[in-house]
Amino acid sequence: MTNTVNVTSSPGRTRWRRIIPVAFLMYTIAYMDRINVGFGFDGMEKGLHISASTAGLAGGIFFFGYLFLQIPGGYIASKFSAKKFVFASLLVWGVFAVLTGLVQNKTELLVVRFLLGVAEGGVWPATLVLLSHWFPQDERARANMYWMFCLPAAAIIMAPLSGLIVQHLSWRYLFVLEGIPPFIWAIVWWIFIDDSPDTASFISPEERAYLQKKFQEDRAAAQDVSPSWKKAFTNPKVWLLVGIYFLVQVGFYGFALWLPTVIKNLTKTGFTETGLVTALPYLAALIVMWINANHSDKTGERKAHVALPLIFGGLALLGSTLTTQNILVSLIFLILTEAFMLPYIGVFWTLPPLLVTAEGLGPTMGLINGIGNLGGFFGPFIVGALITATHSTFAGLVTLTGVLIVAGLLVFSLPVHTPHVGKVTTKPVLH
Repeated sequence: MTNTVNVTSSPGRTRWRRIIPVAFLMYTIAYMDRINVGFGFDGMEKGLHISASTAGLAGGIFFFGYLFLQIPGGYIASKFSAKKFVFASLLVWGVFAVLTGLVQNKTELLVVRFLLGVAEGGVWPATLVLLSHWFPQDERARANMYWMFCLPAAAIIMAPLSGLIVQHLSWRYLFVLEGIPPFIWAIVWWIFIDDSPDTASFISPEERAYLQKKFQEDRAAAQDVSPSWKKAFTNPKVWLLVGIYFLVQVGFYGFALWLPTVIKNLTKTGFTETGLVTALPYLAALIVMWINANHSDKTGERKAHVALPLIFGGLALLGSTLTTQNILVSLIFLILTEAFMLPYIGVFWTLPPLLVTAEGLGPTMGLINGIGNLGGFFGPFIVGALITATHSTFAGLVTLTGVLIVAGLLVFSLPVHTPHVGKVTTKPVLH
């Protein structure tokens, strides 16, 4: 009697239950250690005697360090091992996260934040490569979305926790205590993660055969587009993605890192209450992220599911800045800003595989994420500089509004088209 393997439909969900949760919690920790600086701004300004613009610089300089390992991280993950690369990164970034709470002056603060960025830099592209080894193109938006739930989840956990720590201890304890989890999670990561289905013992033969078939289809669909990573770097479509992502990060991190300050100034409350309120926009974002990514996979449409959230998020931010005399209305607009702005992200990262083949995917995603994330430097710094100059958050938030809307409009110019009905096909149509 001959045993046959069914590869016409996904025969198992083991990889969803194993890979996604571990990657989710890993990057939840990374993102907490990145954005908790927003709750430290007030204490650092007083304790280290620095201005709001310098505090914004400390928040943003992370992203200059973040650039260094973007392309190497994606390359190492593609050619060697995403598992080993992320494991080492967890240990190193934990060290610098803790050291942030021990700095004694402006120079030490900027150096440590820069090195924290270097340590975290390659983790994002390495994890995207890992997911691309486990989830075919027609599952990718959902896989990315479930993993990227870590961004709002980290803020939901971090905001009230950080508020409590700062309120009852100090800004130094904030960084020390929240810098410990990477060391613990490195052990979990090493035990539960495998680089691909080919090396994993926990999936069934049916699931492995299904994935091999689907990945073969994906490779065939992408074979006419940027056949090498070197050619991908000269692809104007890739650089358009870089530019879009840069603008998005200007808006996103300019908003996210100063959000506790905006809420504290608006509500005139303490850090504990500010932390609780700061979590609300990210709770809303979780819901809209799920709806947006699932609808994108269901319809096969990508561009509008990236562009419209950014445009609506920018308009909601403008609404918040214009209604500060009414605290409740302004807060509702702040919640809608994050609820609309963040859901672009899971769908956005389905676009690079439509432009490059597997060989160039890791370095290309590193290029997009690395240079694009320099926007994470300019956003907080611009807002901080405008606060110092105007003694108000208004000018900074209006600037972020314009940046988000422009980014959304540029997405519509991307020469990538997928069918708008049925499910996603893996073959892109390039204009």
